[in-house]
Amino acid sequence: MKKVIALGGSNSKSSINRQLATYAAKRLNNVEVEVLDLNDFELPIYSIDLENESGFPDEALRLNTVFESADAFVISLAEHNGSYAVAFKNAVDWLSRIERNIWREKPMLLMATSPGARGGRGVLAHALDAYPRAGAKIFASFSLPEFHKHFEDNQLMNPQLHDELEGKIRELQETLDQNSLS
Repeated sequence: MKKVIALGGSNSKSSINRQLATYAAKRLNNVEVEVLDLNDFELPIYSIDLENESGFPDEALRLNTVFESADAFVISLAEHNGSYAVAFKNAVDWLSRIERNIWREKPMLLMATSPGARGGRGVLAHALDAYPRAGAKIFASFSLPEFHKHFEDNQLMNPQLHDELEGKIRELQETLDQNSLS
């Protein structure tokens, strides 16, 4: 069975991005979904001096092992001031020092959401540009604006947005199904 990592790019305990990533990942068939919470990985702020003095933190190595075990990723990014949330960026910084190919050439559904009308489109655009250089095979992307208006009771309520996301999930499903045949 394929293993899909669902990750919200935020350390908020009530992360709307973790909710969206979990929702999308659990709509896939015949996969094991592992939902990651960045709060479960206590990482110091990355610095080259700290890395040179102490090496890689155990929690960074543990997170790297989880990433290595994935067959696919469903990521939803939080946008803070037009960029990544600091906890997510810090985790990626540590991971990139352990393994430059962070995403391991594995399929990814890349998303973003926010309470506002832009739906995290700034951070999504940045990741769409940067992540392929770090080994992401992004098969689909999706931005959900006005999260609290469109996502209620763990359901995407807007029919147009629902259908759009379902199409993206199908793209990832087809990729996973094709990879199981090879």
